[in-house]
Amino acid sequence: MRFAADLDQHPNAGLSALRVGESLRRQLQHESADLSILFVTPAHAEHFEDIVQSFRKELPTRHLLGCTAESVVGRDREVEGGPAISAWAASLPGVDVQTFHAKFEQTPDGVLSDGLPTAEDLPGQVRTVLLFGDPYTCPARFLIDRLADDLPGIPLLGGMASGASNPGEHRLVRDDEITNFGGVGAVLSGPIKVRSVVSQGCRPVGRPFVITRSEKNVMFELGGRPALERLRETFAELPDKQRAIFQRGPHIGMAMNEYQDHFDRGDFLISSVIGADEDDGAVAVGAMVRTGQTIQFHVRDAESADEDLRSMLSPLKTIPEGKGRGALLFTCNGRGTRMFEQPHHDAAVVQSMIGPIPMAGLFAQGELGPVAGRNHIHGFTASLAIFEPEFELPPVR
Repeated sequence: MRFAADLDQHPNAGLSALRVGESLRRQLQHESADLSILFVTPAHAEHFEDIVQSFRKELPTRHLLGCTAESVVGRDREVEGGPAISAWAASLPGVDVQTFHAKFEQTPDGVLSDGLPTAEDLPGQVRTVLLFGDPYTCPARFLIDRLADDLPGIPLLGGMASGASNPGEHRLVRDDEITNFGGVGAVLSGPIKVRSVVSQGCRPVGRPFVITRSEKNVMFELGGRPALERLRETFAELPDKQRAIFQRGPHIGMAMNEYQDHFDRGDFLISSVIGADEDDGAVAVGAMVRTGQTIQFHVRDAESADEDLRSMLSPLKTIPEGKGRGALLFTCNGRGTRMFEQPHHDAAVVQSMIGPIPMAGLFAQGELGPVAGRNHIHGFTASLAIFEPEFELPPVR
């Protein structure tokens, strides 16, 4: 199993695609690829078709996915402006790769979908679903629910295309098909291990509360007292530095397993606080909540995001030697230098913690990844997929 990745910033789109394709072919030792992925910045968007053709001419590949993106990731770099192509390729012996183009239509009776994979269409041992969607025409939450029914427990990883300001401007590719709507993806089955890391960039503050009265996305009471009162109570207990961060944008974490005695990173699904009502003490958040659910307030800033990403990657630092591995990084377009003082933050942290590893990625308008075994679409998150051969250690004698 071999993986390759590179990033090219030549202003000529066709030449850039040839250069990055040639680099990947050399890294794969001149083998063809079973799966390749392209991320292209808006400066090259009008040449997307030429890029696909040039890339495939230089690197024969059975299956191809990709999309346009506001910014791209290549190895340990993040390009946040100007022309750039980031590419990733894998030789996956024994792995079944099935690509799809999912299309959606809103009707009076709800959303209709076509093209999504089902268990009946696939071989056994499904390992992961990769997906890149157009944020205007790919309803992520509906798609997540459908896959939860058809492929329960299978991680969904990827992100929404970014960088366009109007419907129809994003570009997606699936094999030989280029489109501007829906979602393109691949299902990987067989002897491949896929590890997922979802760093939501927050740290919990205060103590957990149980929602004792709520409606839709509004919390009226936490632990039998007005939710706004609990929020102010948490704020008052924070150190001065964290107060300033909390005041700029408090978040809540919704516990994914309410039967735990202790909660830590990775135990919460994060959502932002979007409003409050002085009259009834209610607090509104950006997700549906329910009475009986456990929540905890969180803060998010550059320091928290850096600390969280390192913490989530730390268990993966010990890597068996000789294993071919590759990674895809889906980071929010609100991260990068919009969040961190230094450029290349997320890519550099991944490489310093678990690299060197062939890695490509995009800055997404919504990142896909599992938290506590359930798939979600996130914001301000770094979602990482790590691919490696499946193997078993010999028994101890």
